[in-house]
Amino acid sequence: MKKIPSEIVPLLLDWYKKSKRDLPWRKTSDPYCIWLSEIMLQQTRVEAVKPYYKRFLEACPNVDALAKIPEEGLFKLWEGLGYYSRARNLQKAAKIIQSEYGGVFPNEYETLRRLPGIGDYTAGAVSSIAFGERVPAVDGNVLRVVARLTGTDADIALPETKKAFRKELLPLIPKEAGDFNQSLIELGATVCLPNGEPNCNACPLAPLCRAYQEEKTGEIPKRSKKKPRRIEERTVLIIEDGERTALGKRPDKGLLAGLFELPNAEGHLNENELLAFVRSLGFEPLQWKRLDDAKHIFTHVEWRMIAYSVRVSPEFDEAHGDGRYFLVDNEILHRDYAIPSAFSAYTKYL
Repeated sequence: MKKIPSEIVPLLLDWYKKSKRDLPWRKTSDPYCIWLSEIMLQQTRVEAVKPYYKRFLEACPNVDALAKIPEEGLFKLWEGLGYYSRARNLQKAAKIIQSEYGGVFPNEYETLRRLPGIGDYTAGAVSSIAFGERVPAVDGNVLRVVARLTGTDADIALPETKKAFRKELLPLIPKEAGDFNQSLIELGATVCLPNGEPNCNACPLAPLCRAYQEEKTGEIPKRSKKKPRRIEERTVLIIEDGERTALGKRPDKGLLAGLFELPNAEGHLNENELLAFVRSLGFEPLQWKRLDDAKHIFTHVEWRMIAYSVRVSPEFDEAHGDGRYFLVDNEILHRDYAIPSAFSAYTKYL
C-alpha cells in the first residue's frame, strides 16, 4: 500500500469547513449526543436518522435518562430504525457509565472501546469529535476514500485492511482531529461515492488520488463478495378480534431477540394449514383474507413473506395456545409496543 500523502490534511480541513452538511449532531460537543448519532447512523441513512435523533434526545436527553428508561420505552423510541441490538447496547453502556464512571462520559478512546456496542470506529469518532483525541475513525466511507487515494488493491472487507489504514492515518491526525475524521467521512458520503460513481470533479483530493489519475475509480476499492443470504419463507398473520391484535415476544436469543412480533410461521401456509396454525395458537378463526407478499432483508437472512389477515372470535383473553401470543388493545399497541421493521409491510393494517 502506498503512503497516504500528508498534503491531504489541509486540503480536507479547508474543504470540510466550506462544504460540510448542516447536521444536528454537528452543532454540539456533547459526547452523549455524538455517541447517539454515531450508533444511529450505523446501517441507516442520514435523512432517516434525523427525526429519530431529535425524538430520542427529547425522551432521553442524557446518560442518566437512557440508563433508566424501561426497555419497552427504549424500543418504542427505536421503532423503525432496525438492528435493535444497537439500542440494547446503548442502554447497557449508559448503565456502565452510571455505575463505573459516576455518570461522566469517558473521554478516552481505549475506555470507550470497552463499552458495549462501541468498536474501533465509534470510539475513534466520539473521542476525536467530542474530546479532540488524535485517533482515526475508519468506517466504510473512509476505507473507500483511502483505497482510491492510495490506489491499493487491498480487500477493504478484511479486518487487516482496516487495521492497516488506521495505522497509516494515525500519524496524520492534526489537532483538529474531529474535523479531520469527519472530513474523510463526509468526502466518502457525498463525493467519493461507491459503485464506481464518484464525483471526482468536486473532490479536493483529486490531484493526489491514484485511482483518479489512473482511471481506476470503477475498480477500486476491492471488496470480496459477501456470502449469499439464506432465504427463508414465512407466513405472517394479523390476528384481530375487532378491538385487539395478537402479538408475541420472540426468544431472548437469535434473530430479533426479545422483541415483539406479529404471529408468524415457517414456510408459506395454504388456507388449510393457516386455519390449523391459528387454532394451534388457541384462536378460533372466523374470516380470513390474503394480504400482499413482502420481503425483508437482514444481514445474512432474507425473509420472503406471505400474509393473511385473520378475524377471530372475540371471547378469548390473555395468553393462547403455547403462551407465545396475547391480545393487545389496538390503541395501546400503537402507543406502547415497538414492532420490528421486518414486519413494516404489514403494520399499515394494524
